[in-house]
Amino acid sequence: MTRFRRVVIVGGGTAGWMAAAALSKTLGDELQITLVESDEIGTVGVGEATIPPIKNFQLLLEMDEAEFLGAVNGTFKLGIEFENWGRLGESYFHPFGSIGADAWMAQFHHFWLRAKKEGDDRDIGEYSLETCMARAGKFATQAPREPIYAYHFDATLYARLLRQFSEKLGVRRIEGKVVDVATHPESGFIEAVSLEDGHRIDGDLFIDCSGFRGLLIEQTLRTGWEDWSHWLRNDSAVAVQTESVAPPPPFTLSTARSCGWQWKIPLQNRVGNGLVFSSAYMSNDEACKLLLDNLDGKPLTDVRPIRFRTGRRIKQWNKNCIALGLSSGFLEPLESTSIHLIQNNIIRLIKLFPGEEIRPEEIDQYNHDAKLEVDYIRDFIILHYHATDRADSQYWKDCRDMEVPETLAHRLRLFRASGRIFREFGELFSENSWIAVMLGQDVMPDDYHPYADKATKKQLQDYLLDIRTSIAGAVARQASHREFVTKFCAKPVS
Repeated sequence: MTRFRRVVIVGGGTAGWMAAAALSKTLGDELQITLVESDEIGTVGVGEATIPPIKNFQLLLEMDEAEFLGAVNGTFKLGIEFENWGRLGESYFHPFGSIGADAWMAQFHHFWLRAKKEGDDRDIGEYSLETCMARAGKFATQAPREPIYAYHFDATLYARLLRQFSEKLGVRRIEGKVVDVATHPESGFIEAVSLEDGHRIDGDLFIDCSGFRGLLIEQTLRTGWEDWSHWLRNDSAVAVQTESVAPPPPFTLSTARSCGWQWKIPLQNRVGNGLVFSSAYMSNDEACKLLLDNLDGKPLTDVRPIRFRTGRRIKQWNKNCIALGLSSGFLEPLESTSIHLIQNNIIRLIKLFPGEEIRPEEIDQYNHDAKLEVDYIRDFIILHYHATDRADSQYWKDCRDMEVPETLAHRLRLFRASGRIFREFGELFSENSWIAVMLGQDVMPDDYHPYADKATKKQLQDYLLDIRTSIAGAVARQASHREFVTKFCAKPVS
């Protein structure tokens, strides 16, 4: 073998077609890309919320933003509103952008903590442009600065759009169900997949996008699984689409329930809803009733059940197979990271794409980086469950009292003691994200950075007032989110 040219993607959906689109756009002249999928095998297809790095992926594909959002019934997302997570009846906002204005020695929240100690009870969200825009139902791409934003979109339409994009660049799609996988008798590398109709598809590099089954990465290569259900107890979800009864807000809503949490994701033409829960604490029938009792609009679909297991494959890249999407592992969509992990692993693959051979050093680097990224995200998601004062159900008591990974425990100890938080190299979520969730769920530091005491009380008050005034003025001048979407990217819904 002189070059790895034949790429076979097993499975479509968001993961498969994102891989096909990115590879054909960047390395298409060098590769023969084949995607195998079966219309008989459904996709999970409920992930409709994203985080800001999705914009980089769209830039890589050179898709026009307005045309893209029109094709997928998309809206804009400035962050996530969390209700009932710290305490019942309380809410907070996790914005994508910065909070206040940092000094190089001390982040903004240290100044906010000093003001709070001196009697100023203003919510820290008043110092976030994205938070204030979201709560006012406003959106604009130009303000004092461009807000940091992502998208809500229909995942099924997104996969369809990517398929059209990929096929124009030469990707070959084959309809069929894989029934056999051939491996080399000595190396164990995958050589080909065979379909029900007898069609054999040979390849050099295989990408497993077969979902939870892990047809190649697990059923064939026996890669192994690291289970995280002792930290992330949820193993089930029920999902339903509903009519829109109000203008779409520019944020995702996450409401903590007695056992798990409910999502609400606004699109141009409808709303995506779902309830993530643990079957150890609630039955499927109880979950369906809880979801249906808390919908704002009329259901457009039947309630769809989903089962999952939180954790990850021991290796994301094993021999000549790379797992993407659900086949690589699963973290519940609390912070909308699923599509991001697909995207980043595709970019890793492109950067480490094999030439004359697959080298173990490159596989090790890929797996090392992928593991670190998902471990950091895992800790951030665990934080939401562990940092709670809720004791109204056994579920929340167990979440509050569980032992957490030492990496997370260290962050919590450091923040509680001094308000300090540091971003690890290569970590997805910024200091501002950790600060928003910790403060939002009442993890309050005992102290703050001494640099915050250098200003006089009046200087501090004026500094905070200037930030609030600038943000409030910018938000007041903006159009509503619905008006912006209608003008910028809406398309008639058939």
